[in-house]
Amino acid sequence: MDEIWGQACIKLEKSVGPNNFNHWIKPLRLTALEEGVARFSSPTRFISDWVSRHFADDIMGELSRHGQHIERLRFEVIPQEGNQSRPANEKNGSRPATAKEARDVADAGRPELGAPLDPRFTFGNFVVGKPNELAHAAARRVSEGGPVGFNPLFLYGGVGLGKTHLMHAIAHDYQQHDPSARVLYLSAEQFMYRFVQALRESTIMDFKGMFRNVNMLMVDDVQFIAGKDSTQEEFFHTFNALVDQGKQIVISADRTPAEIKGLEERIKSRLSCGLIVDLHPTTYELRLGILQAKTEVFRHQQPDLQIGNGVLEFLANRITTNVRVLEGALQRLFAHASLLRREITLEVAQECLTDILRTNDRKISIDDIQRKVAEHYNIRLADMMGPKRARNVARPRQIAMYLSKQLTNRSLPEIGRRFGGRDHTTIMHGVRKIEELAGEDLGLAEDIALLRRQLEA
Repeated sequence: MDEIWGQACIKLEKSVGPNNFNHWIKPLRLTALEEGVARFSSPTRFISDWVSRHFADDIMGELSRHGQHIERLRFEVIPQEGNQSRPANEKNGSRPATAKEARDVADAGRPELGAPLDPRFTFGNFVVGKPNELAHAAARRVSEGGPVGFNPLFLYGGVGLGKTHLMHAIAHDYQQHDPSARVLYLSAEQFMYRFVQALRESTIMDFKGMFRNVNMLMVDDVQFIAGKDSTQEEFFHTFNALVDQGKQIVISADRTPAEIKGLEERIKSRLSCGLIVDLHPTTYELRLGILQAKTEVFRHQQPDLQIGNGVLEFLANRITTNVRVLEGALQRLFAHASLLRREITLEVAQECLTDILRTNDRKISIDDIQRKVAEHYNIRLADMMGPKRARNVARPRQIAMYLSKQLTNRSLPEIGRRFGGRDHTTIMHGVRKIEELAGEDLGLAEDIALLRRQLEA
């Protein structure tokens, strides 16, 4: 019987895929074949139910191909311990399991909750510059394990600034330092989906056990649980349970906890207890460094790559939206050069990237305006979106609102959303206020003119 199940497992791994096989089918033990029924032991009812709904036909088909007439499956929940969790075709008396294998065995009875880690996102290929050096240093410290001194680590910033890259890099390094550690990385949406699924299937205790039995929990884009009361409740209790056990938590969002509208105050308070780090928009120097690093990697793959002088500098100057767009543009040039066997000259880059360059052709963004105004008045960029009403913050914020209305084609509601979810009437009031003051205050008018020249340069 073990031989039949072992042969069936080999075929099943190919047909359902390694991930599905390892997380759902591998934990099962075939215990009996009789009267058209295949009986299995399973470590949890959750796995039994999932296999019944999604893989029963595959299993019955493979067993039938080995001469067994199987009409249905039956499961008995028997928690597996120690070497009982080994695959059916593994022989007794083999070598002791390594730390990583021990972790895999422990995880075998758990559904695949998290998202897969991207092997490209490591510290080795993360380009460090002034805008991200603090976030990088904090991420490095967390990845080393041991007492950190801050929990959670909260990373925030706009799209394409490297939050997800740093989170994956932390997970990779953390597991290298401790191969037996269990790291769970997922998006806030996945957390919410798994929670709702557990409620619907009455497996909430399994859910709690799986999420609270990790060494590190990493939740990306936590702003998506805002306004979801039940999900926030479970997230709060999971957070507390892990912190109480001394387990590390890493969170990312597009803004600070205090600025996430719809997030419960107790969660904001908890998230604010750790280290909150801002990933600032990229500078020209950082963008150029990223392009140079990517080019070196591609040269190893294609040694005959020829790229003309000034091309990378041109891209770093013209594509300023975010790193993903920048990397996508460079990848398109590499593909163009590889397929057509042409040198990447400035003219080729302009021709190949016409659409991207047109989109980024000195279109002034609200992010640009907020950053420039914050620098000019020496205030934190986060204050632009925050609730502070002190004059030294409120006036620059209104100037940024005014310039956003003058220099972009965004509607008032859109501008309001970029300023911390403010109502369009608030933006309208700020614009009118600056218009009035600029006619009376020569210094203010000169400041606005200077900022406008800098932004349009």
